Amino acid sequence: MTAIAAEAGPQWVNDLMDALGAPGAGLAIALENLFPPLPSEVILPMAGFAASSGRMSLLAVLLWTTAGSVMGALALYGVGALLGRDRTVAIAERLPLVKVSDIEKTEAWFLKHGTKAVFFGRMIPIFRSLISVPAGVERMRLPVFLGLTTLGSAIWNTVFVLAGYFLGANWHTVSDIVSTYSKVVLAVAALAVVAFIAVRLRRRPEGARGTARTATTAPPPHDDQDTRVLRRPALPPETPAGSAPRRARPGREAR
Repeated sequence: MTAIAAEAGPQWVNDLMDALGAPGAGLAIALENLFPPLPSEVILPMAGFAASSGRMSLLAVLLWTTAGSVMGALALYGVGALLGRDRTVAIAERLPLVKVSDIEKTEAWFLKHGTKAVFFGRMIPIFRSLISVPAGVERMRLPVFLGLTTLGSAIWNTVFVLAGYFLGANWHTVSDIVSTYSKVVLAVAALAVVAFIAVRLRRRPEGARGTARTATTAPPPHDDQDTRVLRRPALPPETPAGSAPRRARPGREAR
């Protein structure tokens, strides 16, 4: 690898491609899927530049990087499948501010839009790796998952490999542009998380205050009954059935 590539890209990627050629680029991309902070937008143009300098075949780079993407995604699919829905729900129950209903809504959304999410998710930084986990949890049909992953990854990889191939020594300008795109995606994701937490924190105190207010203003259930008993007029003692009312004797009245 040339000195220009060594200065602009991660050294370990240079070492892999120097030692293994195109399979080294594929291995780097597989690791990028498993560890999203590794930048595919840097690895792919570097591989394209290496192909333009004659160190490896362009077709081999395209095939091996796509194979690496599929293998990394398949590993994360397996993690999701092993985790399963029951364990996912159990984990959600232990997380603060997360409800089981959130998992159910996500599940319903993925069942409806999962194929589009897997395909287009391959073109979004960070999510291009993470989208494989819910696919495994929901046990998306493996042929469908592999087909969508291969197609989406091939498009993403081809764009960046060809950019590095045609830009030559200026390949790093591609990663500079895409790094801005990645930062925007991360900022939007971070804002979404902050908004989610803020909404949850705001709802919980309101519910607690509402419950306390209801308990304070509502009268005890027995107050009205006691008031009715106290206000009831006194009645004369009842006369036993079948007996005549008693009359005072004349002699006693005279006394």
